Amino acid sequence: TGTVRHGSSDVGDSHEKYKEVKLDLLSSEQCQEFTENFFKKHGEIQVAVLTAGGFAMANIAATTTSDIHKQYQLNFETTYNMVRPIFLQMMKQKSGRIFLIGSRAGLDVSKAKGVTAYALSKSLIFRLAELMNAEAEGTDVVVSVIVPSTIDTPENRIGMPDADFTTWVTPQQIADVIYFYSSQAANAIRQPVIKVYNKS
Repeated sequence: TGTVRHGSSDVGDSHEKYKEVKLDLLSSEQCQEFTENFFKKHGEIQVAVLTAGGFAMANIAATTTSDIHKQYQLNFETTYNMVRPIFLQMMKQKSGRIFLIGSRAGLDVSKAKGVTAYALSKSLIFRLAELMNAEAEGTDVVVSVIVPSTIDTPENRIGMPDADFTTWVTPQQIADVIYFYSSQAANAIRQPVIKVYNKS
């Protein structure tokens, strides 16, 4: 099951087992209702991948509290609204894997220059994962933060036409990493931060 805010995604009907649900991730009530309905139908959830977020350029001089609030909503509030009910359900199950999307700027302040509001909002994702993993100690619930380098997307290629695309990480590589950490092969691994950088 995947969530979309407007219309449908490119995935759409391409997979018969995939279902999209329209959802406003800024509404904690909608997120709670969605997860409750999911659990009623399926009984449990073993893997959750939360990818919603946004990006903004601006140094401290150009960043207002309003800018910070917008990035906070896009990157942290959307994550928290969805991950909280999922995490609580997994704690009842005592098992499950959650993957949040961080960033280099949120992890390493040396990478945060020029993206102040974005970096501040993404840094909270790491603190949230730490808090959840502390609460989940003694269970098989693991919260990991995926930290990609530049992702090879059509938009990024247009925005950075002179870059070496071969050094970027592809969406498929990120998906493969998440799949591995969700598999039985990685069952004993508790990896809170997963860097997917490729060559960059």
